[in-house]
Amino acid sequence: MSETSDTDAKPIPPLSEWEMLSALRIQLEVEIFQTNKVTLFSALERAGVTKIVITFDGYGDSGQIEDVQAKAGDDDITMPNAMIEFATTVWGQPEPERSSVTVATAVESLTYDALERTHGGWENNDGAYGAIIFDVADYSITLDYNERYTASENYTHSF
Repeated sequence: MSETSDTDAKPIPPLSEWEMLSALRIQLEVEIFQTNKVTLFSALERAGVTKIVITFDGYGDSGQIEDVQAKAGDDDITMPNAMIEFATTVWGQPEPERSSVTVATAVESLTYDALERTHGGWENNDGAYGAIIFDVADYSITLDYNERYTASENYTHSF
């Protein structure tokens, strides 16, 4: 068994411009997600919404939100039509772009963001389905994700 020292380590090449921009974008996306989440949950709280339940389904390179339910306790209610400030990243820009969107648009955006951040390609091939729950009391988003796949088992026997 041979030992290596720090002097044996190969130098790490510097990041390319694209890699640096990509790393900055990922960091900014994480920060923006949290900011957008707090903004959305504050608006939901003011409107008396206690929970949002979103179901999604995707397969064959296509995926979509199937249903969105806003709740106040156990009762279904109408999604608030309030406008909130929402931020998005723009490639190569250090600051987010800000715009005014409806609460429903913000819910949809955060839903797709959560899916892409955790299961990019969830809509491809056999796809996936599930639910995302926005719990206003906890300021939490929970993803219940079910991935579909085709399995094949092969057996060869020689006698």
